[in-house]
Amino acid sequence: MLSRPFSYLFSISYYGARFKGWAKQKGLPTVEGKLERVVRFVLGHEDFRLIGSSRTDSGVSCRQGFVQIFLREEVDFEPILAALNLNLNGEIRFNSVRPIPRDFNLIHSVKQKTYRYFFSDSESFHPFASAFLTSVSQINSLEQMQENASLFVGKHDFRAFCRISGNKIDFTREILEAKVFETEAFSTEFSPEKTYCFEVTGTGFLYHQVRKMVHAIWYFSPEQIKERLENPNAEWEAVPTASANGLVLWETVLEH
Repeated sequence: MLSRPFSYLFSISYYGARFKGWAKQKGLPTVEGKLERVVRFVLGHEDFRLIGSSRTDSGVSCRQGFVQIFLREEVDFEPILAALNLNLNGEIRFNSVRPIPRDFNLIHSVKQKTYRYFFSDSESFHPFASAFLTSVSQINSLEQMQENASLFVGKHDFRAFCRISGNKIDFTREILEAKVFETEAFSTEFSPEKTYCFEVTGTGFLYHQVRKMVHAIWYFSPEQIKERLENPNAEWEAVPTASANGLVLWETVLEH
């Protein structure tokens, strides 16, 4: 018999700048760690297990992700959703909740993800804008960035555009769409006159892949991108990793 037979699926958003990523780390503020503390406080016990649909890096925000919680006893979460969010202090928010079959596998059910990376090359970039944007200089033209982004679409070995870690041997990922455009998202009185967004949708991403792709669209020529995609096993100099503070997990699409 399953020790925790009841399962619930939450839609979640969080502002990543105040956290050292998703995964729990002793003595450091993380999204997973704060969620566990708040759920334990509101439920009044610690007999639950919690998993997330994405393990975002330090500083990366999430507009739409998912969390699955397993419990020994059935709970009506709707009346206590407000209490959970109150104790999450606005940095993290549970947007919705619904019961889900116990055998639902959240990690394997992620069909695709969309990331957005916000940046500006304004010379009058205000420090307050750095909450959501990365300040850059001497980057490619918008037209060149759009061309560079399009080169990533399709199935490729992204070995040259990720940070290799652990025993990973499969570096092939499929990019469904990649584009760069001007945007007025996060527009405030401190916003630069022009803000750009790199949006990429894929079935899965490698460690630091999106942020290395961002650097490439800023500074690489189309030839530099093509040769790394076509010859991923060559001894390439590591592509620099763009700052985390412009990156948002924009959308997570599940199979069910």
